[in-house]
Amino acid sequence: MVGSETVGVAFEAIRANKLRSLLTMLGIIIGVGAVITMVALGSGAQKAVQERIEALGANVLTVFAGQGSRGGIRITDRTILSTDDYEALVRDGRVLQAVVPEMQQSLQVKFGNQNSNINVVGTTPNYMEVRNYTIPHGRMFTRGDDDARQRYAVLGAAVPRMLGANPAAMINQTLMIRGINFEIVGVLSEKGSAGGWSNPDEQILIPLQTAKYRVFGSDRLRSMSVQVADGVPIQQGMLDLERILRRQHRIRPGGENDFTIRNQQDILATQQQTTEVFTTLLASIAAVSLVVGGIGIMNIMLVSVTERTREIGLRKAVGATRSDILLQFMVEALALCLTGGVFGILLGTGAAMALSRFMQWNTLVDPMAVAVAFGFSALVGLFFGIWPARRAAQLDPITALRYE
Repeated sequence: MVGSETVGVAFEAIRANKLRSLLTMLGIIIGVGAVITMVALGSGAQKAVQERIEALGANVLTVFAGQGSRGGIRITDRTILSTDDYEALVRDGRVLQAVVPEMQQSLQVKFGNQNSNINVVGTTPNYMEVRNYTIPHGRMFTRGDDDARQRYAVLGAAVPRMLGANPAAMINQTLMIRGINFEIVGVLSEKGSAGGWSNPDEQILIPLQTAKYRVFGSDRLRSMSVQVADGVPIQQGMLDLERILRRQHRIRPGGENDFTIRNQQDILATQQQTTEVFTTLLASIAAVSLVVGGIGIMNIMLVSVTERTREIGLRKAVGATRSDILLQFMVEALALCLTGGVFGILLGTGAAMALSRFMQWNTLVDPMAVAVAFGFSALVGLFFGIWPARRAAQLDPITALRYE
């Protein structure tokens, strides 16, 4: 029996038992589909995190007030960042391209008959450039508006939805912040959350001086965003920033910083590592079903050998060798796994696309994951097909012909 005839007989045996073959492949289909879907979810989440961090500015440092210590004892009162710190950074920064101060409070905002508690941020006009925003509607307030303490407001992309209004129609309209009328001059582009506790789209920007003297009545800053000059290593920018703030806060050499500097790239690396761990874990769990599917194939192939004992004996009697019989059953097992792998690829890709379209989840089908899942399904077919194939090949033709 030549090789082509052997392969033909193997596929004819699969076609003769379509329902059983389909049920046998089901474990492989589910396993391959689950692996591809899980990896697509993990890759999509990782890509989304990277895009959002980069959108916030990869060369941007964020400074928060921290807790200092005195005499080795942690102080419970938080230290503060003030507008004096902001001015010192602007004045003395050697490699700092831009500094954006941020005052923030959650305040009652009223627009028409709608009320909502929204984060109000007092900041400077360069907030938009440093944070990589665009303004599809209206404009950003200017430095002159800030100096004049104008009551202008620029809305985050989600605020119009929160207030039940159309973004374009809100331009030049009036809203009330803490009972003070503000004119809406612009609406920012959508940015999305970077995995933190707050969403930058759910905030309202007002001029820093207006916030300081008319709304908050304080010079205390929640944070500062500091953009390092192009071509300057981020670590050099951190050293320059730390040098100025330590001098500003009169911290002695060897003393602990009373502020915290966060690097967007560090946040990105941490979140990517976390996502990779969960992706690997989910894919490993999904891969278990591939092994279960392989065991199912081995079980069915053993049953098939028993059912076709007389057929095997007859083929050996007319000249089929052990290698012919071995090849026949190996091809059957491999065909079941590869066919299941193809359907699994279609299932996994379709599931990833459905989750992205209907659930709004970030998914990214990784070609490498598809190739690995398909290759693994082939290995499963070979591994679990060996024992039934060897058993069939070793049958004695006389004993097999007498089998009832």
